[in-house]
Amino acid sequence: MRAVRRMRSFSGLVVVALVMLAATVASAQTASRLDQIVQRGYVRVGTTGDYKPFSYLNPANNEYEGHDIDAARLLAESLGVQVRFVNTTWPTLLKGLQEDQYDIAMCGITRTLARQRVAALSHPYINVGKSPLIRAADRQRFKTLADIDQPGVKIGVNPGGTNQRFVDANIKKATVVVIEKNLSIPEKVAAGEVDVMITDNVEAMLVAKQDPRLYAVDPENTYTKDDFGYLLPRDDQAWINYVNLWVDLMRLKGEFARLQQKWIR
Repeated sequence: MRAVRRMRSFSGLVVVALVMLAATVASAQTASRLDQIVQRGYVRVGTTGDYKPFSYLNPANNEYEGHDIDAARLLAESLGVQVRFVNTTWPTLLKGLQEDQYDIAMCGITRTLARQRVAALSHPYINVGKSPLIRAADRQRFKTLADIDQPGVKIGVNPGGTNQRFVDANIKKATVVVIEKNLSIPEKVAAGEVDVMITDNVEAMLVAKQDPRLYAVDPENTYTKDDFGYLLPRDDQAWINYVNLWVDLMRLKGEFARLQQKWIR
């Protein structure tokens, strides 16, 4: 009988241990991404490194820089953790997020309904719109989208983002040249390899300011009215809420205005 009692007692302990283990596993599985980031001590930020002034991988020192790179560091600081940048591309931006390669993507991402269907987008932090970048010598030639969408005109565009979607939807007569490296397109415009780059007005203005051969066409009256946000996993509300509040506080405290003054104006 004693042996039976000991066996029952042992079995009871095993059951309790298994229940506790299951509870621990379940707790780990249901912990929010916000908790996981704080526990691991770093936040993973996906960024393309090819979109000035928001995300640029400087070949001189192999370091990321730009508006959203500074913002990522401020986000990490607010969490009390380090930041780890993960290189991604525009065609693989959503895929990398869905495969848990990074916790958030920050690189001048236009808020669109198509992206919202498969991911979450933070509150906006800057208003933008599509605008042409052309050679300064062509400022009388290309004043409107109709002037640009003509046979014989070559439009350079990077694949996988909203620039390409705008061009695909609106350009019917001109020749579209897909160029993998976004950063190389302005130089190709200046050199005459393509005639026009359609991009966000902030990029067009910055590039034209840096290169007198180039000209941003009427950047205050853009073809579209858009804004940028940060890309997040869709189903972790605690993490989404945190980033949204952080964005709101950054705006209220003038931090985004400071970053725009540093990198854009």
